[in-house]
Amino acid sequence: MLVGKSDHREIPTFFSEKIASPVTVFNSPNFTSFYKQKRPNILLSVATNISRPFIFRKSLQLIRHKIEEYQPDKVINFYEMITGMAYGIYRFDKKMGVEMICVAHQYILLNPNYKTSAEQDMKYYFLRMLSRITSNRAARILALSFRDMAGAPDKRIVTVPPLLRSEVFHSVPSDGDYIHGYMLNAGYYDEIANWHARHPEVPLRFFWDKSDAAEEVQVDDRFTITRLHDEKFLKSMAGSMAYATTAGFESLCEALYYRKPILMIPVHVEQEFNAYDATLSGAGITGKRFELDRLVDFIPYYKPDETFRDWVHQAEERFIQEIC
Repeated sequence: MLVGKSDHREIPTFFSEKIASPVTVFNSPNFTSFYKQKRPNILLSVATNISRPFIFRKSLQLIRHKIEEYQPDKVINFYEMITGMAYGIYRFDKKMGVEMICVAHQYILLNPNYKTSAEQDMKYYFLRMLSRITSNRAARILALSFRDMAGAPDKRIVTVPPLLRSEVFHSVPSDGDYIHGYMLNAGYYDEIANWHARHPEVPLRFFWDKSDAAEEVQVDDRFTITRLHDEKFLKSMAGSMAYATTAGFESLCEALYYRKPILMIPVHVEQEFNAYDATLSGAGITGKRFELDRLVDFIPYYKPDETFRDWVHQAEERFIQEIC
């Protein structure tokens, strides 16, 4: 298992513990230089990544070495740009017969059956470009989707359900009295704390991946922040009345499965697309700040997608069909 990392994000401990495979880490381009630890600065991110060619060259060489060492039947690429570039340079599919299969939600943008406006085409241009770089030599492109839709065989694109971890299916959702939340960056803390000060009657249970924080921060008896832990996170989501998030794809799918109304505050363009696509499935509302009163007001009007669970339950069969 090869995992790309950045200097600004740590690989969660639960991933390393549960993957049940040796993990080799390499440097990979990523969003950097968060303004007030909230949103990434795109120009600084590009400049930072361009200034590190030697580091990324070592990553390319590592991937080449590992593929030549392991001689895998196939390589599954979860939207890793360095892996896509390595296939473009070293052509493992032609020289070694090792196919690459790409898996990600962003690939739905390459599907001609997914309709976007001219304005959205401009907005998501960078995302489409990155999607092509990562999948240029892919034998198949598995586009994770909130909804079933036709694929595009001529473009090697197959629409597939989201991959949810097995623990999701072991929790029985209930309607609690608190808002469950996740903030990608610690800079959102003041925003959430200020809202809580104005609305102390609404209990908050938030999570973050702040590496130097205590396991649990008890702000007061109705507001806690827990360091990201997979089982605690899912249990809290399942028992909540709603979910506030920076719009990562996996947790949006988990909330849809548990039928929780969502407030989405995307941090970067990938999450902006996640949020946009999720609203098409009726997942919730979007915003630029953690204005949780909007989420509370939305709860009575929320109508869950009744087809989503059946769609998710088809994932294992479909993935076996496409990968094996």
